[in-house]
Amino acid sequence: MDNFAPVTPPRAPAGVTARSLARSASASPTQTLAALWRSHGAEPVLLVRTREGRELSRERCRGAEEFMPCCDPDALGGLPNVLYSAGITAQLALSSHLLDVGFPDDWCARHVGYQVGRSLAYANATGFGYGCAETARLAQVLSPYWKWNKRSLFDNPCPDDGGFTAREIEVILLNLMEHVYHVTGHAPSAA
Repeated sequence: MDNFAPVTPPRAPAGVTARSLARSASASPTQTLAALWRSHGAEPVLLVRTREGRELSRERCRGAEEFMPCCDPDALGGLPNVLYSAGITAQLALSSHLLDVGFPDDWCARHVGYQVGRSLAYANATGFGYGCAETARLAQVLSPYWKWNKRSLFDNPCPDDGGFTAREIEVILLNLMEHVYHVTGHAPSAA
Protein backbone atom coordinates (compact mmCIF):
# COMPACT_ATOMS: atom_id res chain seq x y z
CA MET A 1 0.00 0.00 0.00
CA ASP A 2 1.27 3.47 -0.87
CA ASN A 3 2.09 5.59 2.19
CA PHE A 4 0.61 8.80 0.86
CA ALA A 5 -2.37 9.53 -1.31
CA PRO A 6 -2.34 12.47 -3.73
CA VAL A 7 -5.34 14.70 -3.28
CA THR A 8 -7.02 16.16 -6.32
CA PRO A 9 -9.52 18.92 -5.65
CA PRO A 10 -12.84 18.70 -7.48
CA ARG A 11 -12.33 22.21 -8.78
CA ALA A 12 -9.16 24.17 -9.33
CA PRO A 13 -8.76 26.80 -6.61
CA ALA A 14 -8.02 30.43 -7.39
CA GLY A 15 -4.62 30.84 -9.03
CA VAL A 16 -4.18 27.22 -10.07
CA THR A 17 -3.97 26.64 -13.79
CA ALA A 18 -4.56 23.45 -15.76
CA ARG A 19 -1.00 23.77 -17.07
CA SER A 20 0.50 23.82 -13.57
CA LEU A 21 -1.59 20.82 -12.51
CA ALA A 22 -0.51 18.87 -15.60
CA ARG A 23 3.14 19.76 -15.02
CA SER A 24 3.03 18.57 -11.40
CA ALA A 25 1.23 15.36 -12.41
CA SER A 26 3.88 14.38 -14.99
CA ALA A 27 6.27 12.90 -12.39
CA SER A 28 5.23 10.39 -9.77
CA PRO A 29 5.16 11.65 -6.18
CA THR A 30 7.96 9.23 -5.29
CA GLN A 31 10.19 10.56 -8.10
CA THR A 32 9.45 14.14 -7.16
CA LEU A 33 10.16 13.50 -3.47
CA ALA A 34 13.40 11.69 -4.31
CA ALA A 35 14.53 14.64 -6.41
CA LEU A 36 13.66 17.09 -3.62
CA TRP A 37 15.49 15.01 -1.01
CA ARG A 38 18.60 14.95 -3.23
CA SER A 39 18.51 18.65 -4.07
CA HIS A 40 18.01 19.68 -0.43
CA GLY A 41 20.40 17.12 1.04
CA ALA A 42 17.55 15.72 3.13
CA GLU A 43 17.27 12.19 4.41
CA PRO A 44 14.38 10.27 2.83
CA VAL A 45 11.49 9.63 5.16
CA LEU A 46 8.66 7.12 5.10
CA LEU A 47 5.38 8.99 5.11
CA VAL A 48 2.93 7.42 7.54
CA ARG A 49 -0.28 9.14 8.52
CA THR A 50 -0.89 9.13 12.27
CA ARG A 51 -3.44 10.49 14.69
CA GLU A 52 -0.67 12.60 16.26
CA GLY A 53 0.25 14.03 12.85
CA ARG A 54 -3.37 14.85 12.18
CA GLU A 55 -3.66 16.72 15.49
CA LEU A 56 -0.43 18.63 14.85
CA SER A 57 -1.75 19.43 11.39
CA ARG A 58 -4.90 20.93 12.88
CA GLU A 59 -2.84 22.96 15.37
CA ARG A 60 -0.63 24.35 12.59
CA CYS A 61 -3.71 25.33 10.62
CA ARG A 62 -5.02 27.24 13.65
CA GLY A 63 -1.62 28.86 14.12
CA ALA A 64 -1.62 30.01 10.50
CA GLU A 65 -4.99 31.67 11.06
CA GLU A 66 -3.63 33.49 14.12
CA PHE A 67 -0.57 34.85 12.29
CA MET A 68 -2.50 35.96 9.19
CA PRO A 69 -1.41 39.56 8.53
CA CYS A 70 -3.95 42.25 7.79
CA CYS A 71 -3.71 44.30 4.61
CA ASP A 72 -2.79 47.50 6.48
CA PRO A 73 1.02 47.51 6.74
CA ASP A 74 0.93 50.43 9.18
CA ALA A 75 -1.09 48.30 11.61
CA LEU A 76 1.80 45.83 11.75
CA GLY A 77 4.63 48.36 11.64
CA GLY A 78 5.35 48.33 7.90
CA LEU A 79 5.64 45.93 4.98
CA PRO A 80 8.63 44.00 6.42
CA ASN A 81 6.46 43.02 9.41
CA VAL A 82 3.66 42.00 7.04
CA LEU A 83 6.18 39.81 5.18
CA TYR A 84 7.45 38.29 8.43
CA SER A 85 3.89 37.44 9.53
CA ALA A 86 3.16 36.18 6.01
CA GLY A 87 6.17 33.85 6.20
CA ILE A 88 4.99 32.40 9.49
CA THR A 89 1.44 32.07 8.17
CA ALA A 90 2.49 30.34 4.94
CA GLN A 91 4.89 28.01 6.72
CA LEU A 92 2.31 26.99 9.31
CA ALA A 93 -0.33 26.46 6.60
CA LEU A 94 1.97 24.36 4.43
CA SER A 95 3.30 22.36 7.36
CA SER A 96 -0.32 21.58 8.21
CA HIS A 97 -0.47 19.63 4.95
CA LEU A 98 2.99 18.06 5.43
CA LEU A 99 2.11 16.77 8.89
CA ASP A 100 -1.27 15.57 7.64
CA VAL A 101 0.29 13.38 4.93
CA GLY A 102 2.82 11.86 7.31
CA PHE A 103 5.98 13.95 7.44
CA PRO A 104 7.37 13.79 10.98
CA ASP A 105 7.51 17.17 12.73
CA ASP A 106 11.18 16.81 13.66
CA TRP A 107 12.07 15.95 10.03
CA CYS A 108 10.31 19.13 8.87
CA ALA A 109 12.20 21.19 11.46
CA ARG A 110 15.55 19.78 10.28
CA HIS A 111 14.98 19.74 6.52
CA VAL A 112 12.40 22.43 5.79
CA GLY A 113 12.92 24.91 8.61
CA TYR A 114 12.11 28.51 7.65
CA GLN A 115 12.14 27.81 3.89
CA VAL A 116 8.61 28.54 2.68
CA GLY A 117 9.50 27.70 -0.94
CA ARG A 118 10.84 24.32 0.14
CA SER A 119 7.71 23.67 2.17
CA LEU A 120 5.56 24.46 -0.88
CA ALA A 121 7.64 22.10 -3.03
CA TYR A 122 7.31 19.21 -0.56
CA ALA A 123 3.58 19.91 -0.21
CA ASN A 124 3.04 19.85 -3.97
CA ALA A 125 5.10 16.65 -4.27
CA THR A 126 2.70 14.97 -1.84
CA GLY A 127 -0.63 15.84 -3.40
CA PHE A 128 -1.19 19.43 -2.30
CA GLY A 129 -1.74 20.39 -5.95
CA TYR A 130 -1.29 24.15 -5.68
CA GLY A 131 0.43 25.60 -8.73
CA CYS A 132 -0.28 29.31 -8.21
CA ALA A 133 2.65 31.24 -9.69
CA GLU A 134 2.17 34.23 -7.38
CA THR A 135 2.17 31.97 -4.32
CA ALA A 136 5.40 30.33 -5.52
CA ARG A 137 6.94 33.77 -6.13
CA LEU A 138 5.88 35.00 -2.68
CA ALA A 139 7.29 31.81 -1.12
CA GLN A 140 10.68 32.62 -2.67
CA VAL A 141 10.53 36.22 -1.42
CA LEU A 142 9.68 34.98 2.09
CA SER A 143 12.38 32.28 2.25
CA PRO A 144 13.81 32.06 4.78
CA TYR A 145 11.15 34.04 6.59
CA TRP A 146 13.37 34.94 9.56
CA LYS A 147 15.11 37.46 7.27
CA TRP A 148 12.04 39.69 7.67
CA ASN A 149 12.14 39.89 11.49
CA LYS A 150 13.23 43.12 13.14
CA ARG A 151 16.54 41.76 14.45
CA SER A 152 17.62 40.56 11.01
CA LEU A 153 16.52 43.82 9.39
CA PHE A 154 18.50 45.78 12.01
CA ASP A 155 21.69 43.85 11.18
CA ASN A 156 21.23 43.49 7.40
CA PRO A 157 19.92 45.47 4.44
CA CYS A 158 16.23 45.03 3.72
CA PRO A 159 15.69 42.07 1.37
CA ASP A 160 13.82 42.41 -1.92
CA ASP A 161 10.08 42.41 -1.24
CA GLY A 162 9.27 41.28 -4.78
CA GLY A 163 7.08 44.34 -5.29
CA PHE A 164 4.23 42.77 -3.32
CA THR A 165 1.73 45.00 -1.56
CA ALA A 166 0.20 44.10 1.78
CA ARG A 167 -3.18 43.60 0.09
CA GLU A 168 -1.69 41.23 -2.53
CA ILE A 169 -0.01 39.23 0.22
CA GLU A 170 -3.26 38.99 2.14
CA VAL A 171 -5.17 37.72 -0.93
CA ILE A 172 -2.47 35.13 -1.71
CA LEU A 173 -2.52 33.87 1.88
CA LEU A 174 -6.32 33.75 2.03
CA ASN A 175 -6.35 31.63 -1.14
CA LEU A 176 -3.60 29.41 0.24
CA MET A 177 -5.51 28.91 3.49
CA GLU A 178 -8.69 28.06 1.57
CA HIS A 179 -6.74 25.40 -0.29
CA VAL A 180 -5.26 24.04 2.96
CA TYR A 181 -8.76 23.70 4.40
CA HIS A 182 -9.89 21.91 1.25
CA VAL A 183 -6.95 19.48 1.09
CA THR A 184 -6.63 18.71 4.80
CA GLY A 185 -10.32 18.77 5.58
CA HIS A 186 -9.75 21.11 8.53
CA ALA A 187 -12.54 23.63 8.96
CA PRO A 188 -11.72 27.31 9.35
CA SER A 189 -11.95 28.58 12.93
CA ALA A 190 -15.06 30.49 13.80
CA ALA A 191 -14.31 34.21 13.65
